[in-house]
Amino acid sequence: MRYVTTFSTEVFSLLNSIIYFHKAVQELQRAHDDLSFAAFLYAVIGAIGTMLVAIGFSTAEKWKPLFHRYVRMGLTEYAAAISIIVFIGMPHVGELASLDRSTLHVSKSFRPSDPDRSVFFVQFWHLPVGWIFAAIIPGFIITILFFFDHEVSSIICTIDRYGTKKPGGFAWDIILLGTTTAICGILGIPPANGLLPQAPLHSESLMHTEEEEILISTDGEEKVEYRAVKRVHEQRWSAFLHAGAILVFVSPPLQHVLGLTPTSVLAGLFMFMGEQSLSVNPILYRSFYLLTPQSELPSLPMDVKGYRGVHLYTITQIIVTVVIFIVTLTKAAPVFPVLVIVLVPIRLLLMNKLWNRETLRFVDAWACRKGTPEDDKDLLAGDVNEKTGTNPRAPEPTVGNV
Repeated sequence: MRYVTTFSTEVFSLLNSIIYFHKAVQELQRAHDDLSFAAFLYAVIGAIGTMLVAIGFSTAEKWKPLFHRYVRMGLTEYAAAISIIVFIGMPHVGELASLDRSTLHVSKSFRPSDPDRSVFFVQFWHLPVGWIFAAIIPGFIITILFFFDHEVSSIICTIDRYGTKKPGGFAWDIILLGTTTAICGILGIPPANGLLPQAPLHSESLMHTEEEEILISTDGEEKVEYRAVKRVHEQRWSAFLHAGAILVFVSPPLQHVLGLTPTSVLAGLFMFMGEQSLSVNPILYRSFYLLTPQSELPSLPMDVKGYRGVHLYTITQIIVTVVIFIVTLTKAAPVFPVLVIVLVPIRLLLMNKLWNRETLRFVDAWACRKGTPEDDKDLLAGDVNEKTGTNPRAPEPTVGNV
């Protein structure tokens, strides 16, 4: 992960957003096939309503002076949960109760859902030896997926805007993820990769403002000033409580409560999570630049020649994301993590020959550390400069030079 740049993490984040929106559309398509037309229309309203109510409550911190600040904080942090509860209960009110609805399928007894299985544990000692070795291939792909998925998600959720003091701490959660994946394999269920503790939605809900001391020297005199900075509450309680709540609600008898959830609410939750991830993705804001008149664009650093290179960089990210998403819809879907990882050497070895180095310095950076790949090259060139007397800032020969 030392060599991953924001080029790859932004593409991966955009891919997650698109997948969330696609899953929401799939849920509504199923509702269209299974429900009456009136019930389908309400499913669409319920999905959009779940998303909009959650988005509205997520901005409660900005409602000042309405309500006490703890009330605003609670509405912000539990916006999605409040919206889900409201729209779970809505179909049971008035004439809506007569509409047919599609709800989550849950097991009504404590036994495997597969009728051919009588025990929870997979009796792998009865499997042919050949199939055991063949399982290494999908196991390797899942390992790549989960490692990159988890690490990139941790990076996205500990970027500078969140002001985390120990961003590397979340990377150790990969050990927990590996343990739960192994348990899922023994139980014969799909590996669960729960990204809630490492989702931007979680980081956003933990944002707060605090005062930071700054030592300023003026005319030889030092004085302390305070400025407001935004940080996240770095703790483990919210992640632990989330995991505990999941465990409680997938166990009888509270599992029955999950069975009351309309699939349209799930679609709305997918759209909300996609919106929350997309709203903090720099690709979105650079996409707006594509639609902005040249005279209205913000000024660039002096070394950046113009917006042409920035626009091409953004378009490249969008095209790459769409291509990977299309792959996920085919039989080759399991290999998409490999495609995301391939973006790392493409950025470091190819793109620096197609884009001007100052453009790349402006739009890209290391994901896990300060600086950019171009800064590292300058430092290396500086070491060479001491020996040869060459100029470390001299432009490199490029192809296209955009």
